[in-house]
Amino acid sequence: MSERPKKVTAATVLRTERPTPHLIRLVLGGEELTGLPVGAYTDHYIKFLFPPAGVVYPHPVELAALKRDLPRERWPRLRAYTVRAWDAVAGELTVDVVHHGDEGLAGPWAAALRPGDRVLFTGPGGAYAPDPAADWHLLVGDESALPAIAAALERLPVGAPAKVFLEVAGPADELPLASPGAVELTWLHRAGRPVGAALVAAVTALDFPPGAVHAFVHGEAGFVKELRRLLRVERGVPREALSISGYWRLGMNDEGWRSAKADWNAQAEAAEAMVAA
Repeated sequence: MSERPKKVTAATVLRTERPTPHLIRLVLGGEELTGLPVGAYTDHYIKFLFPPAGVVYPHPVELAALKRDLPRERWPRLRAYTVRAWDAVAGELTVDVVHHGDEGLAGPWAAALRPGDRVLFTGPGGAYAPDPAADWHLLVGDESALPAIAAALERLPVGAPAKVFLEVAGPADELPLASPGAVELTWLHRAGRPVGAALVAAVTALDFPPGAVHAFVHGEAGFVKELRRLLRVERGVPREALSISGYWRLGMNDEGWRSAKADWNAQAEAAEAMVAA
C-alpha cells in the first residue's frame, strides 16, 4: 500500500452532510489541496491528525518532525479514512466518517466540525482499483468499507459484472450507489447479529460465476479473516487478485489494532499455507 511522505496537509471544512444516520460526510477545501494526487486508486485514504487537548502544531510541518521535536504526550493520534471523492476542478475532497454517537475519537470530532474549521491530514495512500481485465468483480464490506466500494463501483468498466455485499445496521443506513457496471447489489442488515456474520454467510453461499474474479474485501478483522480463508483456500482466488484487509478490530482501539495487524496478517497467511499444504 503506497502513501505519500508524512507531510501534513491543512484543509478547511467547506460543509458537512448526514447522508445516513451513522455517516458524516466532510467536504474539505483549501489551497493546500491543489494537485492532490488522487485518482490512481479507488481506495485512496488519508489519515486525520488529532492533537491532544490544548496542543496546536506549527504549520507547515511533517509528521516526522512533530515526533522528533515534541515529547510523546504531545504527539497526535491518527485515524485513516477513505477518500470518497475528489473534485480537482472545484478543489473539494470528500471523506465519509462513520458515527456512532459519543463512541470513539473521529465520530464525535466529525459531528462537531463546522464550516471554516481547519483539519490536518497526511496522505493520500492507496493500493486498489478494479481491474478492467477481470471477468467479474466481488466487493464485500461493512460501513467502514462503504466509501471505497462506492468509489470502486463508479470506476467499473461499462457492463462489467459485479457482485456486491454491503452490511449495515439497518435500512436507514443504505445509500444510493451508481455504477456503469452490471452490478448485483445486496444490502445486509445486521439486526443484532455479530458484525460481518451476514457477509460471511452471503459470500459462502455465493455461486461464483465462471472466469477470473477481482475481489475487494474490507471491514472488521474477524469476518475479513474468515472470508480471506474462504477465498484463498476454498475458492482458490490468487493473492494478486484479492485486496483484503481488516480496517478495524472489534474490541480494539485503532492504536491497538495497528500494532497487532502485522502479526495478525502473518498468522492468517501461515494458516492458509497449512490448509493448502
